Amino acid sequence: MIRILENLVDKNGLLFAFLIVGVIMWLSFWASKQLTRNKIPGVAIAVLAGLGLALFGGKKGIADIPLFAGMAVMGGSMFRDFSVVATAMGADLDTIRKAGLAGTVSLLTGVTFSFFLGVLIAFFMGYTDPVSLTTIGAGACTYIVGPVTGGALGASSEIIAISIATGVVKTLVATIGTPMIAKWIGLDNPHSAVVFGGLIGTTSGVTAGLAATDPKLVPYGAMTATFYTGLGCLLCPSIFYFLVNGFFN
Repeated sequence: MIRILENLVDKNGLLFAFLIVGVIMWLSFWASKQLTRNKIPGVAIAVLAGLGLALFGGKKGIADIPLFAGMAVMGGSMFRDFSVVATAMGADLDTIRKAGLAGTVSLLTGVTFSFFLGVLIAFFMGYTDPVSLTTIGAGACTYIVGPVTGGALGASSEIIAISIATGVVKTLVATIGTPMIAKWIGLDNPHSAVVFGGLIGTTSGVTAGLAATDPKLVPYGAMTATFYTGLGCLLCPSIFYFLVNGFFN
């Protein structure tokens, strides 16, 4: 029986990888709902769980274990880039226009500020090469922009992992901190929620934070936060990289 299961998994490694990730996601969202009352998003818990599991493997993480070899394909650049492109293709220009000038300005400001703050932090951590600085800076935008940028620039797996961790920390801070500062920054109306979503950008953090503040504000913040990732994926490995490369070379 065990040999049959081993052969089945060996021949269907990618399908088994989807099953494992599905179980992790289910457990993460269950933990988010039951243990944190949705204050920490399930996505953030799932990412932390994935990083934890990666410690049990080698250079390719858990994919180095034969049973989980399918993770190497599922976690590769092909599926990652497909997910980003699929998200971008689903964007509605009319929806972007509804955000107005405030949404556009907040998006540009949010991505730019987060990126260069991340670059500054990476520099003080001892990184000086443009690729590492750009990848970590992109991770400060979101934990999706980081690996996309790192993959495009040829960053090492260690640097990409740091960029993901940076994005996860930002998500957790946004989730927990939003309800605490909402009254202080006037986050109590749709217009301010649109601007807030564009400035912070991490969709999971913004959605969870606004849900804890006022559920009625979630759609407005999520609208601009959704496009934050796409904008970051466009700017970080291109214009921002050239700026960092020009400054540090």
